[in-house]
Amino acid sequence: MGGAPLHLKFSAPPLMVSSVRKREVSKPNTDLAIPTDKIKNSTVLILGGTGRVGGSTAVALSKLSPHLQIHVGGRNREKGAETVEKLGKKSKFVEVDINKLDALEAALKDVDLVVHAAGPFQQVGRCTVLEAAIHTKTAYIDVCDDTSYAFRAKSLCEEAMEANVPAITTSGICPGVSNVMAAELVRAAREEGKGEPERLRFSYYTAGTGGAGPTILATSFFLLGEHVVAYCKGEKVKLKPYSGMLNVDFGKGVRKKDVFLLNLPEVRTAHEVLRIPTVSARFGTAPVFWNWGMAFLANHLPQEFLRDRSKVQHLVDFFNPIVRVVDGIAGEHVSMRVDLECSNGCNTLGIFTHRRLSVSVGFAAAAFVLAVLEGSTQPGVWFPEEPDGITVEARQLLLERASQGAINFVMNKPPWMVEMEPNEIGLGIHM
Repeated sequence: MGGAPLHLKFSAPPLMVSSVRKREVSKPNTDLAIPTDKIKNSTVLILGGTGRVGGSTAVALSKLSPHLQIHVGGRNREKGAETVEKLGKKSKFVEVDINKLDALEAALKDVDLVVHAAGPFQQVGRCTVLEAAIHTKTAYIDVCDDTSYAFRAKSLCEEAMEANVPAITTSGICPGVSNVMAAELVRAAREEGKGEPERLRFSYYTAGTGGAGPTILATSFFLLGEHVVAYCKGEKVKLKPYSGMLNVDFGKGVRKKDVFLLNLPEVRTAHEVLRIPTVSARFGTAPVFWNWGMAFLANHLPQEFLRDRSKVQHLVDFFNPIVRVVDGIAGEHVSMRVDLECSNGCNTLGIFTHRRLSVSVGFAAAAFVLAVLEGSTQPGVWFPEEPDGITVEARQLLLERASQGAINFVMNKPPWMVEMEPNEIGLGIHM
């Protein structure tokens, strides 16, 4: 890390690493590919590497940085062999169970960075992978999309600092890239004198499950069992999941879609880190009857049922074959829109749209991996919008890498240049 090769792990004193790192990232490389002499000896372990998200991350990493050593971690050797065959000679399969700390630490022994993509993260009581990473002095990112897990990881920040280990939680596409988009909108607004940021709205859309498989399906069901936490003028409010519908225009490739409130971690992190008084997040899918089904489950199934991992797994097993068929028809578009409203009436937004979620989520995670390997992250556990997680100077390059193949990616534009203002429907609180 910093000025030393990453294969030396993170044994240098924290102050030395920090000072070198700041000099290195002050002028980030404008090329998307990584200078091979900088991290060509680095090894990345991807836990959940045989799944859709982890496998996509491995493929994206191999494209962005062909000289990386990629270890595909999982429990299925047959799937692991298939993934490794696609990646080529600089990869190998590692059999590992993330629930066994000793096995995890053994797998991390000669690894420079570990990617935790073995979700779902909901209803998980311990950050075992992060604990192992700290103990073995291995850099870490995860693609967590659960508020409780994210803040449980954040609670290990001091331990990571003491071990001189950089770690980023919620570093996938949404949350993750969307957090960085929000941070850049807020930074630009404050620097350009557009007024004080007052409201931030995250809106997400995927066609079906976006081709991302049963893990995304399980995550969706878990979220239906949680009250939605949002912020209105600095006050924390709890709302019903899959309520508060908005009709949002996602621009080219997607256009207008209905989105609904969900309990997502970027709401709390944006409120606390970016100091935005009003924040909310919504999600919608297609075909439209999936939204009807999600609303039905949220309204009619007890929250205790939707918090039970075994019961949710039964739901996944039942719906997954149907989802696979519908996904084949609906496609797997993904779109994110981040809206920022400021005190002087100046509104700006960012939009990210890709035809394939299963591809874009890999480039998103890979972008975070490379940012950490290049030295843009301080020791500790950080959210993506924190400058100690991804330095301000490194954000543009991260967004460029993450948006590879996007059909629409715009930042810091007024709504009238992109589309109409979304119409708010059925919410007593303006969020």
